[in-house]
Amino acid sequence: MTVTASPQAPDAPAALEPIRSVLVVGAGTMGSGIAQVVAEAGIAALLVDSHAPSLARGMGGIDAAWERAVAKGRRSEEEAANARSRIRAVASLADAAGVDLVIEAIVENVEAKEALFREAAAAVGPGAILASNTSSISITRLAAAVPQPERVVGLHFFNPVPVLPLVEVVRGLGTSDETIARTIAFARRLGKTPVEVNDFPGFVANRVLLPMINEAIFALGEGVADAASIDAVMRLGMSHPMGPLALADLIGLDVCLDILATLQRDIGDDKYRAAPLLRRLVAAGKLGRKSGEGFYRYD
Repeated sequence: MTVTASPQAPDAPAALEPIRSVLVVGAGTMGSGIAQVVAEAGIAALLVDSHAPSLARGMGGIDAAWERAVAKGRRSEEEAANARSRIRAVASLADAAGVDLVIEAIVENVEAKEALFREAAAAVGPGAILASNTSSISITRLAAAVPQPERVVGLHFFNPVPVLPLVEVVRGLGTSDETIARTIAFARRLGKTPVEVNDFPGFVANRVLLPMINEAIFALGEGVADAASIDAVMRLGMSHPMGPLALADLIGLDVCLDILATLQRDIGDDKYRAAPLLRRLVAAGKLGRKSGEGFYRYD
């Protein structure tokens, strides 16, 4: 009697290691919003900022958001208390050794981000994913600053983070499949909708959005219509929930200028040249909502 061996079943794919702890670097609008949704999802969140007053403001803003949610009946007191228990401010990256994921949300400057990634890679250990919330800077370039580029990924949230569902998950040249898979699973756990994109200047969102905003600024500067009229045309005619000039104020005019500069430099096309009016407003310190004035005034 001949005995024939049964074919071996293929090995099942290894289960992904879940993200259990997150360090968010930068306690501004984006960083504090990211830390808030991480804590709300049941994940331990650490928040750090090199500027102590900014860290205090960020933590205070998170508490205020939860207080408003309780007052409006969107969260219970118990839910808010549980979320608060999962978030902690720390003084430095050294206090976050052992976290599974670092999300960088600092100024949109490539040299500053590279320096942070080098420091984070040394502080948190080789197993942690290093993610950037950059809206336009090359993930591949940031990854080149650390010894293990396969663990670097883009994780681009949108403002306001607790409200908008989209997250662009950006694959750099060396980003591993495992890093992408774990990052996508993490975004879904936050209740977000992750969309994977490749590492090109501006990715998808800002490569499409910023030229539209810039053209609206050109139209305003050339006297085609006033700001309210330009925004009304886009809201009422194109069904945009917010006009491009009001949206620029929400993003921050300095951030818009930085993104356009990155697009023009890295793509090499003058169609991304920033409108002169945008440059003048930024030079005058009129940055939008965060400064109290941009294309509109804010009380």
